[in-house]
Amino acid sequence: MKTPVALHTRPATPDDAEAIAAIYNQGIADRIATFETRERSTADIVQWFAGHYPVVVAYDNSGTILAFASTSLYRARDCYAGVAEFSVYVARAARGCGVGRLIMAALIAAAEQAGFWKLVSRVFVENEASRTMLKRVGFREVGIYEKHARLDGVWRDVVIVERLL
Repeated sequence: MKTPVALHTRPATPDDAEAIAAIYNQGIADRIATFETRERSTADIVQWFAGHYPVVVAYDNSGTILAFASTSLYRARDCYAGVAEFSVYVARAARGCGVGRLIMAALIAAAEQAGFWKLVSRVFVENEASRTMLKRVGFREVGIYEKHARLDGVWRDVVIVERLL
């Protein structure tokens, strides 16, 4: 895919759940960005909209959703109420075109508006594309969890990332 003429972002709605599930399932299948192995259904994604955690989508001029970024509960303790965990996924055809940076900028703005003061996540150590993109939008790497979990029977290390808002 060549870079679209124009890219746009907006808050996601339950109507976007099918497209979000498709992109998420590509990420699950590719084994480059998540420990998840169970594909998600549209109904699974619709549940995300029950809370107060921002979800945003990036789309092209035709309205095709190319990426999503979401926030979720970091920890249940009240002291962490302003910290959100985030995920970002870009459709295969749109990777390497700057969509990740665009969608993360939109998520950061949405998280700030929602009152969060910090975003955190973990990235596979070998996922250089995501690590580079996150650095470009102001995240810092704070350490490595070694043998964080197994994926397909193989222990994987992850880099911990954070951004203060």
